[in-house]
Amino acid sequence: MTKIVVDGKEVEVPAEYTLLQACEEAGAEVPRFCYHDRLSIAGNCRMCLVEVKGGPPKPVASCAMNVRDMRPGPNGEPPQVFTKSPMVKKAREGVMEFLLINHPLDCPICDQGGECDLQDQAMAYGVDSSRFDENKRAVENKYIGPLVKTVMTRCIHCTRCVRFTTEVAGVSELGLTGRGEDAEITTYLESALSSELQGNVIDLCPVGALTSRPYAFNARPWELTKTEGVDVMDALGSAIRIDTRGREVMRIMPRTNEAVNEEWISDKTRFIWDGLKTQRLDRPYVKRDGKLGAASWQEAFELVGDKVKAAGGARVGAIAGDLASVEDLYALKSLMTSIGSANYDCRQDGAQLDPRLGRSTYLFNTMVEGIEDADAILLVGANPRHEAAVLNARIRKRYVAGQIPIALIGQNVDQTYPVDYLGAGTDTLAELVAGKGAFFETLKKAARPMIIVGEGAVAREDGQAILSAAAKLAQSVGALADEWNGFNVLATAASRVGGLDIGFVPQEGGLTTGGIQNAAGKGELDVVFLLGADELDMASFGDAFVVYIGTHGDRGAHRADVILPAAAYTEKPGTYVNLEGRVQLNPRAAFPPGDAREDWAILRALSAHTGQALPFDSFNDLRSALYKDHPHLLGVDQIEKGASADIAKLAELGGDMQGSTFVSAVTDYYMTNPIARASAVMAECSQLAKSRSLEAAE
Repeated sequence: MTKIVVDGKEVEVPAEYTLLQACEEAGAEVPRFCYHDRLSIAGNCRMCLVEVKGGPPKPVASCAMNVRDMRPGPNGEPPQVFTKSPMVKKAREGVMEFLLINHPLDCPICDQGGECDLQDQAMAYGVDSSRFDENKRAVENKYIGPLVKTVMTRCIHCTRCVRFTTEVAGVSELGLTGRGEDAEITTYLESALSSELQGNVIDLCPVGALTSRPYAFNARPWELTKTEGVDVMDALGSAIRIDTRGREVMRIMPRTNEAVNEEWISDKTRFIWDGLKTQRLDRPYVKRDGKLGAASWQEAFELVGDKVKAAGGARVGAIAGDLASVEDLYALKSLMTSIGSANYDCRQDGAQLDPRLGRSTYLFNTMVEGIEDADAILLVGANPRHEAAVLNARIRKRYVAGQIPIALIGQNVDQTYPVDYLGAGTDTLAELVAGKGAFFETLKKAARPMIIVGEGAVAREDGQAILSAAAKLAQSVGALADEWNGFNVLATAASRVGGLDIGFVPQEGGLTTGGIQNAAGKGELDVVFLLGADELDMASFGDAFVVYIGTHGDRGAHRADVILPAAAYTEKPGTYVNLEGRVQLNPRAAFPPGDAREDWAILRALSAHTGQALPFDSFNDLRSALYKDHPHLLGVDQIEKGASADIAKLAELGGDMQGSTFVSAVTDYYMTNPIARASAVMAECSQLAKSRSLEAAE
């Protein structure tokens, strides 16, 4: 630690700190445009100028000078920095005047108005007039895709967007060309960005040069009600802020959570909100003479109740979708148990994960932050770029920090960092388990090896055998030490870990998702409940009576005999457990449309018509029962770790792996759930990605 005096206040900071960080540690405010904690230092806006005693007789860019470079006083006194001296004040005013020479003063019509760094700092550090009366330069706007809108005349060349796409997203498609007055930020070939994280440049841009295209001119920030929530587009559980106006969700923004998503979110998370408004189910429907027609809640409940009573518990099944909260799953499980059915499953993709094998067999055990401690990574049947884009950025961050070896078994696709492609399927995994290959030795020598098993490996008939083989490999390379559990499962569904935690899997004699489909197709099941489960072959249910509880007119609603409209994740309070086992609360930000209701309330009302009324009449009663049965869910933002011994037991299970290749669980990143498929923005992105793939294939 090094002592430094900032505006007369002495503080101790690490020698590698920049002066800007040291000043902030001392409580001094230093303005900046180009500097960002998570990006490399550019030093090109000069707004962060400070005065250094004993240094050069001019202001110093505090972002580009380290504490270790400071000189002590003549008698060994700590070096001094001034952030409010007359020299600094005059320098900042001059910099601001230069920045505004070419910046168009279109604040009233700029989408960044109200949350613009340039506006705020011009008020705080600028002057009330300019000495320049020459014409302002104009720059042609660039098309960089359907997500980010550009007004490049406003650009101040801070290069945050360039550094983010290159360093964090790993897609070097933005750059600065030209010099002086001809300098421009561009995609070189003026094509759309291809990164799944490109929307983050909107938050990084300190002016209105890069803004959200879908959100443009929809609202002003002071009109919006802001609710802190949790993302459900993947299993990572990124921290988000949901901005609403009235009953409408207007935009979704990231929140900082160092343990999960840092301050980034994926494009699907950010731009999904238009799908919350379209193709919504807002009233119950009942199929009459082969056609769905509107009905009352009473009529729908009576019909479903009669069907369930006539069928009996053994001939009723339930499948839960990927976006269900723990409370919804608990309510459905309680309903199925009350009518005597053991046929329910939360693994609609057929993943061979079983809570009876132990919690650590389906968690991301190293936790997301643990990626930064790994020194060798093996991906098995996983495509983290599409299955968890923000987590993939964390893997890239680890690679950039230390050039660690990363290998892949599965589909060979660009992960934004170099990978050693070992093979396509189970044969390659079997060789590693047998101790063959150079990468086995790499894992063996690593102090903290990490194995990430994706849904592409476990969502198949031999999934448990593959999981067991991966566990055996983790055991043999020393990844299961007391202080380091390097065995990780990369879930893709927000509801998966929570569902497994509460045991939403077939009980003794019960049917799995595939079993429910087969039995229904053969006429052995009479009633099937789909709780937001749309990623299924709907033709497989044969003549079974299908009850769909969901939000959108998607595949499940098209097949249903009765539709019960439910609330989306932004329209109800709920608990989610992310892939690392972290308990997260998601509050209500808006209200469901029309007659739609919260899922648990639908199930509670329906239970009365089956003759088995559930023992909770309010959401608080439901949560009390849930917490009583599963007390670990009380630990909000806490992780109850699984035992490494369970992974050792999993390794002993064995089983025969079929000699086939691993196929990624996500085939179209932008179309993975009903909300995404209802989004016009996601549809445009999907078409763009497909056309890009075709061009690459040619």
